[in-house]
Amino acid sequence: MAKNVLIVDDDDDLREIVKETLDSGEYEVYDADSGDKALKMMEENRYDLIISDLMMPGIKGLDLLKKVKAQHPETGVLLMSAYGTIETAVDAMKEGAFDFITKPFSISHIESRVQRFFEYESLKKENIRLKKKLEQTRQSGKLIGNSSVAEQINYHIGIVARSDAPVFLQGESGTGKELIAEAIHSQSDRSQKPFLKINCAAVPDTLFESTLFGHEKGAFSGAYKAQKGIFEECDGGTLLLDEVTEIPYNMQAKLLRVLQEMKIIRVGTTAEIPVNVRIIAATNHNITELIREGKFREDLFFRLNVFPIDVAPLRQRKEDIPLLVETFLKNFKEKYKYTEKVLDPSCMDVLLKYDWPGNIRQLQHVIERAILFSTDEKRIRPEHLRFEEDFSKQNTPAFSPEDIVPLAEMEKRMIFAALQKTGNHRNQAAELLGITVRTLRNKLHQYEEEAVS
Repeated sequence: MAKNVLIVDDDDDLREIVKETLDSGEYEVYDADSGDKALKMMEENRYDLIISDLMMPGIKGLDLLKKVKAQHPETGVLLMSAYGTIETAVDAMKEGAFDFITKPFSISHIESRVQRFFEYESLKKENIRLKKKLEQTRQSGKLIGNSSVAEQINYHIGIVARSDAPVFLQGESGTGKELIAEAIHSQSDRSQKPFLKINCAAVPDTLFESTLFGHEKGAFSGAYKAQKGIFEECDGGTLLLDEVTEIPYNMQAKLLRVLQEMKIIRVGTTAEIPVNVRIIAATNHNITELIREGKFREDLFFRLNVFPIDVAPLRQRKEDIPLLVETFLKNFKEKYKYTEKVLDPSCMDVLLKYDWPGNIRQLQHVIERAILFSTDEKRIRPEHLRFEEDFSKQNTPAFSPEDIVPLAEMEKRMIFAALQKTGNHRNQAAELLGITVRTLRNKLHQYEEEAVS
């Protein structure tokens, strides 16, 4: 979606230059030759950023800034002037201006300032989103359930949250490992600091080091500016290394050193930067087997596994299903604006008998689908419960000798079938196929290259 920018200046030529500079698919650019006209335009349209001259006939730039901030506090203002002084710039910043540019300026200068403003706004919105998400977690503060398994996990969360000990979460996909990590963070002394998550399987091998530790400008092709890594962004907070077993083997030694010394080195430099990060690692794989096969470093595992928590699958804590269903029903009723929606008692029998290979995440999806399938009916009945297996059994072609194809082609078909079944969810598809997410991603890259060539 294009961002709306309004240029305000009594100089026709300058307005045109700035307009041509910014007028692209990324920005929708408008202009006004006075502050009065700009205010009238703002009564009818919303603008993300105002770029205004300081000295104009009628309403001056500083006065326009004050009016904009009073009426539209979410709108950014960037002032420009040929009479720039430090005092004027300070006054402008005090009144809420994002930046102050002195004329004459280059095209790249104005472009970079505008880009920086929108990057800053994006970071603010993401920060608000994360705070809301953390607030929701704080309100519950524990894993949903009243089974002995859930009580034990909540007991462990309460114990370890008071420390900085690394936590290792092991359990099947969909069991709620990320929620447990968020609960640990929200109950800790770090709760006001960032909680960040990185899916180790989703990061390309070549970008892993810079993603974790950052890079300096010119460190590699495409590194146009210095960039903080996730360790620096998470300083003082908690970092969840999800699917930690997917970290490339050559990176595991570097991660171990960082965990031991709590100092990172950006790619392209030798300077050490101290960080203070609480680590929570999670995996749905058998870590012992991976260590035995030489795919995961034993010393790294010992460093991560200070406080292990085994997250039991839903089939081993079925007494929690009624409470989980009640929670999901409440959430989805609010989401889809249903005031009345109850579960027929016969549905609970179905839910309790099912084996839940997808665990809590699958249960959540089943309840959401049930609410949608029940449409305006006030009661959710068993026929509204749709399980993934029901879809996979429909239109399944029989295998016959005429269907024999090369193994590579059969492998390709199986991969796309698994992706279709899981709604293009790569983690779930890899689990169905019995391969790692990294292997799945490499296969998909191979198919893309074959299609292009």
